[in-house]
Amino acid sequence: MDLMLKDKVVIVTGGARGIGKGIVDALSREGAIPVIVGRTKSHNLETLAAIGGNGFQVVAELTIPEDCERVIQEVVARYGRIDGLVNNAGENDGVGLESGDYNRFMESLHKNLVHYYLVTHHALPFLKESRGAIVNIGSKTAETGQGGTSAYAAANGGRNALTREWAVELLPFAIRVNAVIVAESYTPLYERWISTMPDPEKKLKEITSKIPLGNRMTTVDEIAESVVFLLSGKSSHTTGQLLHVDGGYVHLDRAINPG
Repeated sequence: MDLMLKDKVVIVTGGARGIGKGIVDALSREGAIPVIVGRTKSHNLETLAAIGGNGFQVVAELTIPEDCERVIQEVVARYGRIDGLVNNAGENDGVGLESGDYNRFMESLHKNLVHYYLVTHHALPFLKESRGAIVNIGSKTAETGQGGTSAYAAANGGRNALTREWAVELLPFAIRVNAVIVAESYTPLYERWISTMPDPEKKLKEITSKIPLGNRMTTVDEIAESVVFLLSGKSSHTTGQLLHVDGGYVHLDRAINPG
C-alpha cells in the first residue's frame, strides 16, 4: 500500500532510540524524509546512517524552550516545509507522589509534556501550509495508573488531552491530530527498567502473561507502522483518536486465559 509519504518531511522527537527509531525506520521505508531530534549527536547520526542518510538530524535538549523553537528553525531552513510531526521524546522517570517533590515533578513535566506543546506551537505555521498531520505518543499510565510515577502519568494525561484539544482547534486547517498509546513495548528504556527488578526474567513473564493478544509485548515496528499510517493520507478522515496499540492490554480483561 502506498501511504503517499514520499518526500514528506516529518519531525520525530526522540527519534534516535527505541520507539522513535522505529518510527524513523518506518518513515524511511515509505520514502519520507525523517528528521531525528535528540540530545545526543552520535546517536542521531547512527540512526541516520542506518536508514541510508536520507534525512536530517537536529541536536536539541527539549526541556529548554529555546531548543524547541530552534528545531523548527533548522528544519525549515533546510527543507522549507514541515509535513508531519511525531511528538515522542520522554521517559518514565519514576517521580512518585511520596518519593517526588515540586522540583522533580515540574522537571518531569518539562521532560515529558511541555515540549509536546512547544515544538507543535512553533511547527504550526508550517503544518498549516502543508495541511500536515500530528501524532503524539502516549502511555497507558494515563488510564491504568502504575504506581510510583505520578509525574509521568500526569504528563500522559496531558498528552491525551492535548491530542483531543488540538484536533478541535486545527479542524479549520485540515490538520489531523491523533495519538498512539503504548502499553508494554521492549525498548532500551524498558530493558533498563526491567533490569532493576530482583528477578528481571520472572517480572517480564508476569507482565507478558497479562497482555491478552498473544501474551507478548508489542513490537516497536508494530507501533511505528500505526504511527506512519496516521501520518499518511490513507487515514485522511481520522482525527482526535487515541489508538491503543497494546495487544488489548488497556481495554480487555487482563485475566483472560487465551488457552
